[in-house]
Amino acid sequence: MRVAVVIPCFKVKRQIRNVIESIGSEVHDIFVVDDCCPEGTADYVRTEVKDPRVTIIQHEVNLGVGGAVITGYRAALASGSEIIVKIDGDGQMDPSLISKFIEPIVSRSADYSKGTRFFFLDTLDKMPKLRLFGNAVLSFVNKVSSGYWNIMDPTNGYTAIHRSCLEMLPLDKIANRYFFESDMLFRLGTLRAVVVDIPMKAKYEDEESSLSVSKVAFEFPLLYIKCFFKRVFYNYFLRDFNGASLELLLGTILILSGGVWGGISWWRAGIEQIASSNGTVMLAVLPIILGFQLLLSAIHFDMSSTPTESIQSINK
Repeated sequence: MRVAVVIPCFKVKRQIRNVIESIGSEVHDIFVVDDCCPEGTADYVRTEVKDPRVTIIQHEVNLGVGGAVITGYRAALASGSEIIVKIDGDGQMDPSLISKFIEPIVSRSADYSKGTRFFFLDTLDKMPKLRLFGNAVLSFVNKVSSGYWNIMDPTNGYTAIHRSCLEMLPLDKIANRYFFESDMLFRLGTLRAVVVDIPMKAKYEDEESSLSVSKVAFEFPLLYIKCFFKRVFYNYFLRDFNGASLELLLGTILILSGGVWGGISWWRAGIEQIASSNGTVMLAVLPIILGFQLLLSAIHFDMSSTPTESIQSINK
């Protein structure tokens, strides 16, 4: 299979040459996407890097890491590449691992592979504690929103994807900036693509992350909630309707009806200064309990229905 590597570049002039030179012979094309870098990364690569595999693409305006990757994806598809790997240009991702990332795609056991830094416990001490905690929280939230309960480290940008899967994605709708990786997982989940984690060790040197804690704390939760409701609607009501769909629907109705009935009854009892009867309490509590049980059953179904047959195997 023809393999391409996409490298989004923004303020990585000091590291980009070493990254490109570390890419092995298994890669046929390298797309360096200068995302309006103030350091002039594109000009530096033209001057200092003589690798014939390199194609340089420049953005006139900054589109964010997601926008740069999507530009690289489009170029790789146009070149005829069958597997497209994405790595960062800051040197945190080891290019020697590319063969491991493409292996499950070559064997047709996966459509998309991504790195996880949580496998090697001895290296977690090197990860900044705030970043470690944030990634652990985001991993759980992403499981709920994307449906990939087997995936950790959702913001990890070391990925590989097969063209048959990439061609099915709405590239013009995927988030352009730091929510890009999580949005990719959501979109892949709606396609029922097979995603696997690849253990890797991250390197933390003197690079500065431009992703602020405030962006994650205030912007990501709303985006994850939006993805969750979209996924549930697409997978359980639009494209399919099964037992879990009924459980979600009935469970939600029961919880809401029990809550509304209980709230109204207790409000009236408070105004009239009388105790609620046992029957009134049961009419409120019982639907909530039953609804909660139905939602738990739907969650169990969702956790056990992680995709196992790759898109490329189905379409071969």
